[in-house]
Amino acid sequence: MVNAPFAFSYQALPMRVVMGVRALDRLADEIDRAGLKRVMVLCSPGQRELAETVAGLAGARVADIHPHARVHVPAASAAAARRRAQEVNADGCLAVGGGSAIGLGKIVALRHGLPVIAVPTTYAGSEMTPVWGLTENGVKRTGRDPRVLPVSVLYDPALTVSLPAGVSATSGMNAIAHAVEALYAPDASPIIDLMAEEGVRALAGALPDVVADGAGLDARSRAQYGAWLCGACLGATTMSLHHKLCHALGGALDLPHAPTHAVVLPHALAYNQGAAPKAVAALGRALGASGDPAAHLWDLAGRLGAPRSLRELGMAQDDIDRIVAITLANPYANPRPVTADGLGRLLHAAWSGRPPAR
Repeated sequence: MVNAPFAFSYQALPMRVVMGVRALDRLADEIDRAGLKRVMVLCSPGQRELAETVAGLAGARVADIHPHARVHVPAASAAAARRRAQEVNADGCLAVGGGSAIGLGKIVALRHGLPVIAVPTTYAGSEMTPVWGLTENGVKRTGRDPRVLPVSVLYDPALTVSLPAGVSATSGMNAIAHAVEALYAPDASPIIDLMAEEGVRALAGALPDVVADGAGLDARSRAQYGAWLCGACLGATTMSLHHKLCHALGGALDLPHAPTHAVVLPHALAYNQGAAPKAVAALGRALGASGDPAAHLWDLAGRLGAPRSLRELGMAQDDIDRIVAITLANPYANPRPVTADGLGRLLHAAWSGRPPAR
C-alpha cells in the first residue's frame, strides 16, 4: 500500500533487450531490425577471437573488426575508431565485450550518429545507460546523450563463461554501485527503487556462485539479469560521490575501471549511509544485512576475492590530495555534503584497505 502524496517522474529508455542462453543466435535478426547494413565490430585487443566469432554470425553485415578499445576511452583511441568507421563506410557499431568496447561505441555514436548494438561479456551494465565517457589530458569527462544508448542489447550467459573470476567479481561490484547510488539519487523514483533493490539482490546472490563455478549458466544468467537492472538504474538517475570519485581516479591515475569501483563502493556508501536511511533499508533487504550494508559489501568483495585497496591497484598515497581536489572541483549531487576532510578520510581508508568507517 502506497501512502499519499505519491508523485514522481520516470522515463523509460528507448532500447531493446534480448536475454537468455543462445541469445547471440538472434544477432543477425537484431542487426536487420535496426536497419543496419554495414556494422563495424568494436572490441578490446584481448577479445579479438570472440569478436571474429560474433562477426561470423552477422556475416556480410560486418564491414570491419576494430580491436582497439581501451579502458576509459582515451581521446586518441576514440578518434582512430571514428576515422575507421568513416573509411569502411559503417552505418552502425557492434560493441562486443565490456565497458571499454561499449564506451568506444558510444563515442562513435555521439560524434557520427552511428547506432550501437551491444553484446556484453561482463556485468558492468554500461550498455544500459546513455552515459558516455572520454579521457583526455588526464581528465575523464562524462555526459548524457540519448544518441549513445544502444538500440539493442543481447545478453547471452554463455559469453561470460570464459570471464576470469576476478573480472566477474569486480564488474559485478561495479554494477551494484550503479544501483546503490540510484537508491539515494535526487531524481530516484519508486520504479528505480524496485529495480535497484532487485538488481542488488540478484547480483549479490549470483556472484559467489559465479566465482565458485565458472561454468554454471544459471548463476551467470542471474548475474546478467542483475547487471541489466543495475545498469538501467544508472541510466535513469543522477550519479553521486561514488561515480565522481571513480571517474577522478580513472581519468587522473588510469586505475582499472571495475576494480576501482569495487574498492570505492563500500567506502562511498559508508560516507552516505547516515544521510540515506531509505537506501540503507532497501540495501538491507536486498543483501539480507540490515543496519550496515557498506560493511556487508566490504565482506562480499573479500569473499569474491576482489581487491579492497586502491594501493594494490597502483595508486600512490601522495595522489590522495590530488584526487580530493579534482573531485571537489566538479561536485555531483550527494545526500551528504562532500568536504575535503571527509573525502580525505574516505580515500585514506580506501587506499590502505581498511574496512569502511561507519
